[in-house]
Amino acid sequence: MALLKFKKTQNQTVSTKDFNKLLRGFSMEIMPRTAQKIDNFADILPNDTLIYIAHIDGTSIDDMVKTAVRLTNEGFKVMPHFPARIINDKSTLTEWIDRYSSEADVKQALLLGGGVDTPKGNFESSMQLLETGLFDKFGFTDLNVAGHPEGNKDIDIDNTTKNVDMALEWKQKFSERTDANMGITTQFAFDSKPIFEWANRIHASGITLPINVGVAGPAKLQTLIKFAIACGVGPSLKVLQKRALDLTKLLLPYEPKEILGELTSDKAKYPNANISSIHFFPLGGIKTNAEWISNNLTKNTKSA
Repeated sequence: MALLKFKKTQNQTVSTKDFNKLLRGFSMEIMPRTAQKIDNFADILPNDTLIYIAHIDGTSIDDMVKTAVRLTNEGFKVMPHFPARIINDKSTLTEWIDRYSSEADVKQALLLGGGVDTPKGNFESSMQLLETGLFDKFGFTDLNVAGHPEGNKDIDIDNTTKNVDMALEWKQKFSERTDANMGITTQFAFDSKPIFEWANRIHASGITLPINVGVAGPAKLQTLIKFAIACGVGPSLKVLQKRALDLTKLLLPYEPKEILGELTSDKAKYPNANISSIHFFPLGGIKTNAEWISNNLTKNTKSA
């Protein structure tokens, strides 16, 4: 079996087979405006790729559904975001779900609190969206929720994890009393250690939902730091800050090989952590991220 070496993991070796196994089945997050830059997603991504469509405040539902229709027609599975705090009311939620289902044949959704301070209507949390029963009514089969390995200061202002932990416990119980296929998709991070500490901790508390780990795709260092601060990335931001102090790396684009190597190694070490797959945030561009995945999978497969 071929072995890959990743410098930051203290010369530990990572099996090519395990690396490829983790990387295959990846998902990717896009936005309607970034999707417009791609002529045909089938030219750059495997046709079974799950593509999330991020719903940023200010993006119209028309643009979201149009993007979902396009991706479905190009042969992809689609998982649009439903940010609770930007949904005005149950009627609006019904319209959105209905349109995704009837126009784009969508059966999957990522339910979020949403990145705005003040709710625009009746909803504040993904739990309230689940409680409506509307996703089941319209035939949605797969519902993911957010995970926060490094905590979320918007939810737990006291820097604990009390509220996010309680929310995950509620969602675990919801999955047990319904027939929804549920999973957790995490915010991106730059260090495997806090991810697995969190994953092991929630597993010990009874959370068994599969975890899709957020990973930033290749990008300029300045771009990553900007997005990481804006998205509330926690202590693992220090990995980027340390890299910024290294003049030999400052001008080089960041690549996710190191963290993927760490995740591969830790997944083998902690099988109960329930890490299922990788979810890419293409902060340096969709095509750039897709090419990086293709090049690394091909190269690693050939060396296996």
